[in-house]
Amino acid sequence: MQHDPSAPHSSQFALLRQRRFAPFFWTQFLGAANDNLFKFAFTVLVTYQLQLGWLPPAQAGLVIGALFILPFVLFSATSGQLADKHDKTRLIRFIKSLEIAIMALAAWGFHATHVPALLACVFLLGLHSTLFGPVKYAYLPQQLSERELTGGNGMVEMGTFVAILLGNVAGGLLIATPQVGAQHVAIACFALALLGRLTAQAIPSSPATDPHLKINWNPVSETWRNLSLAREQLAVFRSLLGISWMWFFGAVFLANFPAFAKEVLHGNEQVASLLLVVFSVGIGVGSLLCEVLSRRHVEIGLVPLGAIGMSVFAIDLYFASRGLPAPPAALSLGAFMAQAAHWRVLLDLCLLALFAGLYSVPMYALIQLRAQPTHRARIIAANNILNALFMIASSLLAGALLGAGLSIPELFLAVGLANAVVAFYIFMLVPEYLLRFVAFIASRCIYRFRIRGDEHIPTKGPAVLVCNHVSFVDPVLLMAASPRPIRFIMDHRIFRMPVLGWMFRLAKAIPIAPRHEDEATYEAAFREARRVLDDGELLCIFPEGGITRDGSLQPFKGGVVKILEEQPEGGAGIPVVPLALTNLWGSFFSRVEQGQAMVRPFRRGFFSRVGLAADAPIAARDVTPELLRERVAGLLGAPTATPGAAYRGSRSST
Repeated sequence: MQHDPSAPHSSQFALLRQRRFAPFFWTQFLGAANDNLFKFAFTVLVTYQLQLGWLPPAQAGLVIGALFILPFVLFSATSGQLADKHDKTRLIRFIKSLEIAIMALAAWGFHATHVPALLACVFLLGLHSTLFGPVKYAYLPQQLSERELTGGNGMVEMGTFVAILLGNVAGGLLIATPQVGAQHVAIACFALALLGRLTAQAIPSSPATDPHLKINWNPVSETWRNLSLAREQLAVFRSLLGISWMWFFGAVFLANFPAFAKEVLHGNEQVASLLLVVFSVGIGVGSLLCEVLSRRHVEIGLVPLGAIGMSVFAIDLYFASRGLPAPPAALSLGAFMAQAAHWRVLLDLCLLALFAGLYSVPMYALIQLRAQPTHRARIIAANNILNALFMIASSLLAGALLGAGLSIPELFLAVGLANAVVAFYIFMLVPEYLLRFVAFIASRCIYRFRIRGDEHIPTKGPAVLVCNHVSFVDPVLLMAASPRPIRFIMDHRIFRMPVLGWMFRLAKAIPIAPRHEDEATYEAAFREARRVLDDGELLCIFPEGGITRDGSLQPFKGGVVKILEEQPEGGAGIPVVPLALTNLWGSFFSRVEQGQAMVRPFRRGFFSRVGLAADAPIAARDVTPELLRERVAGLLGAPTATPGAAYRGSRSST
């Protein structure tokens, strides 16, 4: 059952006290920990403790990794269909019961030191994760509101990386126990599987979204069909590619940590483990920061910020790690930490991972929010296939570059530079990311932007937003406040401005001119407005007809009424939401200087307080220009009889 979006939500950590999230969180946490405890312990077993002619230690890690990834390629398409067709809670319980059976086989394999059985368990655990992945990300949007989705994803990502870290550490410690290490690993794996099945029992029901779906068992054709479904929504499809690129990027670092620690940092195994700890902590912190920075909305403006940080600190890692002096013997953890130069390396790794968290969490949330619920799990399954393919490509390309003579720091530099190119390409293909980034910077760094009543802005379906017009950056601030893209109807003259015109064209704003000046542009604007609403998007209009020149709330024109009248049934079912921007009059972008704007930079300094207030929607049949103006004036806190006071009354001393 969907949580009431209007209900108060104090923090993402509050979700851990709620049944709709906590049992699910601990189920996925225990599963991730168990996967990694088993894989790392098995890798150490065949690398250090067993001598197998058919599985050399140098190849063991690669074989185990490949066996684990293989089911993602083979079965992701099927797992996505199963998640859409069946109740997700029942499916989770079945998957966790399967994990118990797998770990029972693994326990026997460890007890008998039967390596082929343990390799089979690696493949089966990969199948377990393949089945669980689409369920995991399709479950969240059924249980969380839009305002909780970023925080919920952040908690899951943080929990996953902490579980990976703890699983690796526990696996290494347990398998190293003399004589009984394998038995301890077997007991721990089986116990974690049982505990995961118990927590899964408490997960509330999550009904099927497409119960009549006919399963297509052909993974190739089904994967292609799922990618075609995703391509119908370009923002979703490009987000899939963006996430897969993040896995490509991260796999280069994770796969090379042992060699980086030994050959470049001249440290021992403890130093390699420290790199993994720092990377995991960075990912976890970045994932949790997403909710704080996004103000509990799906804020994809964080994605360009994350991409910038990933490149900056990957490039700096190259400069921080090259030319480090080689000691006579491998450095212990204490000796490594005693050298100041190594702290810069650790800081780069931590911040690189932190920005990767900022990059990935909003993309996952966007896919969950925008993908059609009936095939959401199948799109996530397609993403898992892409992730696996990108990680395989990452390993092949990194191996080729290292084989061609690149050092590991030079490989990190190349990936950091490639990330900048790929990110720029994605952001040009999907301008929404770049536009939200500009809005994010404007609302956090230039202004102190306070939003009130944003729950009235619909997260789904068509709606008309009606706002006063105070400055040239009004659309930017409205973009920052809205949980999804807005199409603006704007004065055609603003498109002639050098920077703002380019940005509003990128946002697909709709130019409009007075009918007596340019009838063709006037009619085209209303045709496009009809199409926007027909497509279920948000449309925003500034009914004053232009930016105020004297700080007064001008009379509202009848464009909104015309738009609604041209909709089927007079726009019935399309809400009209009154909005009011406050305290922008007198800012650099307002016409405060004798009707001119952008004359005196920093006239109110940085971080001046501005705001947006939203009122309850008005039914289309009740809309009149006078009523809309009255409601907007009420949000501004000024009487309608004295329009000049509307802005001046809302202006603070800043």
